[in-house]
Amino acid sequence: MGDDSSRNRRPRDRKAQLAAVASELFRQRGYHGVGINDLAAAAGITGPALYRHFSDKQAVLAHVLLTGLRDMELATEAALDERRTESYESIRELLTGLAARSVERRDVAALWRWEGRHLDAESQQQIRRRSTAMLAAWARVLQRKRPELSDDDAELLCWATLSVFGSVSVHRTTLPKRRFTDLLTSLALRVLHAELPEVDTATEAAPTPRTLGTPSRREQLLTEAAELFRRRGFADVSMEDIGKAAGIAGPSVYRHFPSKAALLAAIGRRAGDRLMLAADHALRTSAPADEREALRRLAASYVQTLTGPPELLVAFSVDHVHIDERDRPELLRIQRDYVDQWVRLLEAVQPGLDTREAKITVHAALTIANDLTRTRRVAARPNLVEELTTLLHAVLGID
Repeated sequence: MGDDSSRNRRPRDRKAQLAAVASELFRQRGYHGVGINDLAAAAGITGPALYRHFSDKQAVLAHVLLTGLRDMELATEAALDERRTESYESIRELLTGLAARSVERRDVAALWRWEGRHLDAESQQQIRRRSTAMLAAWARVLQRKRPELSDDDAELLCWATLSVFGSVSVHRTTLPKRRFTDLLTSLALRVLHAELPEVDTATEAAPTPRTLGTPSRREQLLTEAAELFRRRGFADVSMEDIGKAAGIAGPSVYRHFPSKAALLAAIGRRAGDRLMLAADHALRTSAPADEREALRRLAASYVQTLTGPPELLVAFSVDHVHIDERDRPELLRIQRDYVDQWVRLLEAVQPGLDTREAKITVHAALTIANDLTRTRRVAARPNLVEELTTLLHAVLGID
């Protein structure tokens, strides 16, 4: 009897185990690529047994993300406890704790970035409310250390700091845990120390570019699809929606693109072309053998391109699971070639960094720009282009 009862007894932490299994599956296949039976099979249980812990797949995702958020809240509460003397050490303790959690749970950071839109409205609202409250606590501490910062400027720096930690979800480069944690903490501190540029009220807004002629039907479809994907997410847009936005019937879209995934891949290629052209111009116009100037120009070109048409926002906000397998190698090569340009320059400017550290640093800088241009609370700032460029320079250590 003792053997039978121990065999049938459910683990006390079964819910946490299920959440960990689900987190990995969601990261690998995307939310829509995983079913309840997949989750149950990966955990070694039946579908009905999984329902004892979660009402549906959406509840599993909500549990994973809310648990990750709670970990960050606990780290914030512990480091910024009002009963303790607030000091530089307490701020560094907070950043180190958050960095360590990011390194340990890269899967949760990836889910937060790619799959959060699939939560029910109540869970989304709860995450927004709690994350905003947590960032407000960071901002209050930052303003006590830097009283010259306005509320909005302090909030911007805190959002950028959060992006440093979230950047671990967009690449697979790794380091020993302590070294990785120390590097992320150092990059976060650079962000919090950044001196934001003042708004130049004398600068006139750039004129809206005029389009000569009528874009081809293919270009219209790419433009409309990019905008729809940006606003609603890839999974919630149909080919009929894209056709309607471009002024044609849904089935007619298939004359130009065989599938929605093929459309997304074309957007990715066009985004890559825009980036590479801007990078080439930045490097060609830099002084010879001046890697620091070249890196500064490269950062400025990235921000300028990113704040233009929506293709780049789509390319960096849609997970790779939505791309057709035959298109992934090409798009990954384009991205890697682009990042390698940054890494080579950064290694020349910062010879103390090895290649892995340089890659992690570059991804942190790029993620700040990618995230803040998609964050409604800061995307409308009048000086955002100059501010993003300044933050990238700070993270790269070239300010």
